[in-house]
Amino acid sequence: MIFRKLFKRRRSGTIARERLQILLVTDRIGCNPNTTEAIKNDIINTISKYIDIDVENCIVEIRQESGPCLMASIPIKEIKC
Repeated sequence: MIFRKLFKRRRSGTIARERLQILLVTDRIGCNPNTTEAIKNDIINTISKYIDIDVENCIVEIRQESGPCLMASIPIKEIKC
């Protein structure tokens, strides 16, 4: 049971729906993919000054919650002194 939760694969339909939602939200607020990528790079560069992070696994995206919001998942390797 634990292994099923840890290694549960997401269905391609779910992934496609999430990508479409992100595309719709960014289109509604007038934020093109280049701007989103630039924001992601700026956030990663700024945080990297203070914390050693896993750049390959960083996720920064705009989502629709109660309104458009910026969501970031940035794995930390270690804090720099």
